[in-house]
Amino acid sequence: MPKGRTTTPQIETLRKAQKKKKSTADPAEVLDRAIYHLWETINDLEEIQPERVEHFRVSIFGSSRIRRGDPVYDEVKKLSYELAHKGIDIVTGGGPGLMEAANSGAVEGQIDSKARSFGLPIHMPSEEQMNPFVDRVFRHRTFFSRLHHFGRLSSAFVVFSGGIGTCLEAFLVWQLLQVRHMKAHPFILVGDMWPGLLEWMKQTMGKRGLVGPNDLDLVTVVDSADDAVPVILASFDQFRKEKENDQRAAGTRRPARSKVSRPKP
Repeated sequence: MPKGRTTTPQIETLRKAQKKKKSTADPAEVLDRAIYHLWETINDLEEIQPERVEHFRVSIFGSSRIRRGDPVYDEVKKLSYELAHKGIDIVTGGGPGLMEAANSGAVEGQIDSKARSFGLPIHMPSEEQMNPFVDRVFRHRTFFSRLHHFGRLSSAFVVFSGGIGTCLEAFLVWQLLQVRHMKAHPFILVGDMWPGLLEWMKQTMGKRGLVGPNDLDLVTVVDSADDAVPVILASFDQFRKEKENDQRAAGTRRPARSKVSRPKP
């Protein structure tokens, strides 16, 4: 079939007639309207998402430039291993560096559990190919959809050292927690690059009233991954208890089967 043709003659007739008309539509306006409808669709889909997710997942953010042999790489891998060993899924951007460390630790830790390793790669000309330690892949073309997906998948967020991309991910999570567009989840910054950021925010934003104490309390800053483990496991235990309570409540609400009386022989 020639390119651009359809199998419906009526549609072909309408298309040819349309081509003869001089279009007065502004392409930018058409694009903006299409994007707006896309956002409206996403908002509608939000309403049918389950209030409670079935699996506890931790998103781990960090630089793609920190490679094997760096102490932070080993730290991320160890953390991911411990969490996956407990049955916790690991979510990363799927790329190299600290993302690879997290996914590889998850693969090693999931041997005795049902945990999975997720990757959410995005197409970038400068980015290397996806790391090989991913069980499930969700490819994205935009940061908008990718960041949104991180929020939908995760029950906790851990941020290690990184650059602009890592900060973008961290601040998105922070804002969603701030405006309560996301349920309260552990949000942990690990390492020595974050205390300076918090101090700067207190001295500049805080003194001018641009952020409040409650905003800064949303984040937990720790020195190492070992300090992050108890925070995550406490949330994981609470998640399991709530899930068990929901299942128990669902069992009590289930209507009993009516007994059918059978004639005696």
